[in-house]
Amino acid sequence: MTIRTLLFDLDGTLIDTNPLIIESFIYTIKKHTGKVYTKEQVLPFIGPPLIESMQKIDPNQAEELMHTYIDHNIKNHEGFVEPYPTVVETIKTLYKKGYKLAIVTTKITENARLGLEITGLAPYFDVVIGLNEVENAKPNPEPIFKALDALGETPEHALMIGDNYHDIEAGQNAGTKTAGVAWSIKGRETLEALSPDYMLEELADLLKILGVE
Repeated sequence: MTIRTLLFDLDGTLIDTNPLIIESFIYTIKKHTGKVYTKEQVLPFIGPPLIESMQKIDPNQAEELMHTYIDHNIKNHEGFVEPYPTVVETIKTLYKKGYKLAIVTTKITENARLGLEITGLAPYFDVVIGLNEVENAKPNPEPIFKALDALGETPEHALMIGDNYHDIEAGQNAGTKTAGVAWSIKGRETLEALSPDYMLEELADLLKILGVE
């Protein structure tokens, strides 16, 4: 089946925000609970919608935790965030070749666009579907359907690319092809267990898969 639409998760897929995310969780948890979490303790919180993770940390002050996290995260974006290797040139090439591109993220749209601006990716993504745009987050297929609708495309011609199980399952639930990224902080084995159609060693692998020269 011909792929002409590419849907990307953002954090951990196109841009390396993991150090910022981990630091933001550790800062927020310590501020509100006094507990000092390690990187390993924080990893399970990465990926789901932020409010879900905060409810697991402390359901009694999940909203406060979320607001502190977002404030700290935004203030420190520029010092931490950068694109992964081959991302900018690959996205630029796909855009020039006429592929339809969209971001599908569990981040708030405004914050996702900030990350795109900082890394120089903003000009290539008119469609950004954030958590605030949908009723149901990934792995529910709603965000993918919304992105495809905005692009005027259908699942059978689309590929969902991500670093977390939410991304692969959302694509499978929506009926798209799926690709995991080997640089996932959760480990490639976590994604391989979900049987995505492709596993990328770097984003430039997309060009080979699509036959782009």
